[in-house]
Amino acid sequence: MKLAFATLFLVSLVLSSSIHAMAGDLSPQPAPSSCDDKCAVRCQRSGWKDRCLKYCGICCQKCHCVPSGPYVNKSECPCYRDLKNPKGKDKCP
Repeated sequence: MKLAFATLFLVSLVLSSSIHAMAGDLSPQPAPSSCDDKCAVRCQRSGWKDRCLKYCGICCQKCHCVPSGPYVNKSECPCYRDLKNPKGKDKCP
């Protein structure tokens, strides 16, 4: 009886962890072209456009949002606003 209970417990544990892992994979990821379009608008007036586009794309993939314009306050996307580099400065342009 103990062996059957232990086996049932292990099987249920494995199934619940795999279901949880699959649910995590279903989180909506923005399409790369979507991020590219949003970052192009965000970085259109940047002096370092290539660098701006690179870091904006990284932030977009992590946060799933980008502030809507070049001078729009970052509070429109709190995750984007709160990402910091190792020196504690803003990571996202």
